[in-house]
Amino acid sequence: MNKSIEILKEAEQANFENGLPQKWSGFATETVEKLKQNKLKVTAAESLTAGLFQATVASIPGASNIFDGGFVTYADDIKVQLLGMDPKLIEEYTVVSNPVAQAMAELSAEKIKADIGLGFTGVAGPDPLEGNPVGTVFIGACNRQNHQEIIKEFHFEGTRQAIRLKSVLCGFALIQEII
Repeated sequence: MNKSIEILKEAEQANFENGLPQKWSGFATETVEKLKQNKLKVTAAESLTAGLFQATVASIPGASNIFDGGFVTYADDIKVQLLGMDPKLIEEYTVVSNPVAQAMAELSAEKIKADIGLGFTGVAGPDPLEGNPVGTVFIGACNRQNHQEIIKEFHFEGTRQAIRLKSVLCGFALIQEII
């Protein structure tokens, strides 16, 4: 089983309370290297992760080759203002939804003119949001070069920080699935 599939299958139940498990510690760097090899730029619109994905990308040497910038769109109205998201999408589906994660991925890539866009939305806790329990996360990934797209729903266990770390790791796994 390749690492990205392993991560997508195991992350929901894995223990991230002490940080990223050792067996996946180099996965973000490996993903950035693949993006560099393929000459692909990545961006993201992050809600529950509040920039953690982009900070992880930027912490890897050579990130400037594949990352020009992105968005932290924590509040609904900021998703509308910065990304140009249709507010009716949020009204109809709620912010914690598949269509919103997809729109975040697509709109971020379009705005930045990146090849790959990610959208992170969900509930890190401590309280449920819009009827969604803590740990409900939607991550969208789109590749504007090969027109591949994946939007996945997760139900993560753990603390607020563990849920955010799992979300970021799964974002890198989705990138590997669409390049």
